[in-house]
Amino acid sequence: MAARAVWKGYLKVDELICPVALYTAVSASERVSFHTINRKTGNRVKRQFVDRETGEEVERDEQVKGYETGPDQYVVFEPEEIAAAVPQGDKTLSVEAFVPCDQVDDLYFDRPYYLAPADKEATEAYALIRDGLQKKSVAALAHAVLFRRARSLLIRALDDGLTATTLNYDYEVRSADEAFEDVEKIKVDKEMLDLARHIIETKRGKFDPQEFDDRYEAAVVELVRAKAAGREIKAPKRRVPEKVVDLMEALRRSAGMGGSEKPPAKSGRRRTTAKAKPAAPPRRKAG
Repeated sequence: MAARAVWKGYLKVDELICPVALYTAVSASERVSFHTINRKTGNRVKRQFVDRETGEEVERDEQVKGYETGPDQYVVFEPEEIAAAVPQGDKTLSVEAFVPCDQVDDLYFDRPYYLAPADKEATEAYALIRDGLQKKSVAALAHAVLFRRARSLLIRALDDGLTATTLNYDYEVRSADEAFEDVEKIKVDKEMLDLARHIIETKRGKFDPQEFDDRYEAAVVELVRAKAAGREIKAPKRRVPEKVVDLMEALRRSAGMGGSEKPPAKSGRRRTTAKAKPAAPPRRKAG
């Protein structure tokens, strides 16, 4: 089944215009999901909105948005008032600037999309933009109205195509100073640093998402299989990590040493193998 575009419009670089389509690059639809069930009847439950004070259900056409200005005080907005504040889009991804790829701070990355030509006639212009980005090692900063919100996007070349990543605004990214303000400045011992470098070198590898192991998903799949088959479910034993008392000793043990041995000058690379993805749980047959 062919992928379905979530947005169609135009990629505009000065006077160059290319019809394009956005496709979702990340999806959680393959994850195991649960429904909320009434334990007594076995039926699914549905969500209702009720008045916090009266306890009565509030019908959909009686629900409005409110912004809290004080304890139990709200400014209420009608749907058409909020709609009037939504910026008007013209279905255009307008490129404002090109920036070096190595200068992009990934803390600002929000959600990735694939950006493809919308039709065969757009292929030549699309290839021109893609190759231009690749040869200059730059990314394009563009602006558009996507899904009823003004967005900034970073467009980059990927193999034979382009990706478009929506970006967080500066006010949405919290300052690192708050997280690191209590970190003391310490001069690390040279021997400790050598051991750390040795450990890093022996565990050097390549970024391969296929090796990521979603242990929770695998455990849930096994749980569903066991429950569906009527097997006894046993809680796994939890391993509690040992508390680090001697940092130097922990480093030496991690490096496979004992005593006062020093790390070897060279170390081989550890070979890794791709891990199999957990099998999907059995689906119930329609009865």
